[in-house]
Amino acid sequence: MYLDALNLECFIAVAETGSFTRAAHKIHRTQSAVSQQITKLEQQIGKPLFLRNRQLSLTPDGEILITYARKIVQLNRDVEDRFKHPELQGEVRFGLPEDFASVFLSDVLTEFASLHPRIMLNVECDLTLNLFDRFKKKDFDLVLVKMNRPEDFPNGLDVWSETLEWIGNKHITEFDEDQPIPLVLSPQPCVYRARAIYALEHMKRKWRIVFSSHSYAGTIAAVKAGMGFTVLPRNMVPPDLQVIRTNGTFPNLDDTHISLLKHHDNNIAVNSFEKFVLEKLKP
Repeated sequence: MYLDALNLECFIAVAETGSFTRAAHKIHRTQSAVSQQITKLEQQIGKPLFLRNRQLSLTPDGEILITYARKIVQLNRDVEDRFKHPELQGEVRFGLPEDFASVFLSDVLTEFASLHPRIMLNVECDLTLNLFDRFKKKDFDLVLVKMNRPEDFPNGLDVWSETLEWIGNKHITEFDEDQPIPLVLSPQPCVYRARAIYALEHMKRKWRIVFSSHSYAGTIAAVKAGMGFTVLPRNMVPPDLQVIRTNGTFPNLDDTHISLLKHHDNNIAVNSFEKFVLEKLKP
């Protein structure tokens, strides 16, 4: 069975937006064209892919197909990127927080390097405020930064927003609430550290730093050992740690925002890397 890439792109767009109109706007096609592509795909598959209620939703067969569709479309884009610009070469200087490198981007960087072996990637990890200072000095072409609010970096491209959570060892569920909360946090300047301490002080809750490390691995190891609690985005919580829910012992935390900053658009190698990273980081 041959599945046309355009049909699959329309299918993914409708599945993600729940609407033919919004899908058409997203992929820059007419609503009728999108509807026709979905009809062709359903005829080819031989099964309905959407429940056509007020908002379109996937049928069980549609749920199965969407996983394959995303893989096929991504592979198609990877092949196009590899052979459409095989001459790409140059240098990309990329800065990002160490925890993001550990959790999200190690495989991404390896994949990009294999697709474009003539592009040299210079990647450095640091705290967000240090990355931003060096970005202003033109030490980096691109930086991925954490923000309190999207307007913190008005020229940045907002990648996603994520809920911050208090994280602890799942086997340590009780502690003396009259004692200061033991914290495992990165040194200053750190967005998560500032957010945690501000929230605790606003709640008038005592706290103390028991472990401080720039390393994501070091922070996780200290929390696993039961030394204290840390703050992480929800999608970065390791499976063997847990989100702390303690009926008001810990204050609520605002969302954190992730943004990508770039100096200019006249470097093809940098633009290609930016596009690749954004596609891989889409929630």
